[in-house]
Amino acid sequence: MDLHQQQQFGFFLQTATERYVARLEERFRGADGALTNLHADPNAEGVWLDGFTGAVFEDFLLNNAAGACFVLQALPKRSLEGVVPGTVEETLIEMAKKLFAELLLQKTIESLEQHSGYQSV
Repeated sequence: MDLHQQQQFGFFLQTATERYVARLEERFRGADGALTNLHADPNAEGVWLDGFTGAVFEDFLLNNAAGACFVLQALPKRSLEGVVPGTVEETLIEMAKKLFAELLLQKTIESLEQHSGYQSV
């Protein structure tokens, strides 16, 4: 990831964190109540981590493939525990290989079918 992208990601993370902290502190009347509720269940009523994440992705126009890649590029060594085994980087490489292999297979079949149709009998 280029330095300017790292800086942009840092700004995005800092801004999102500040907004989320402010909402939680307001909703739970201070940091102690916010921490208690956040530790109990990050997606409980009033905490809504996943909902906030979705909203902030929309606000920063990251709710698309390029935006997802931007975020994942910034986190290549983080583990995707509970989602898939391995790091983000390993998972992305495997996904890219699998999708490319499927596309290569499709295009190879199409090409061979064309060649087969043109061969003399």
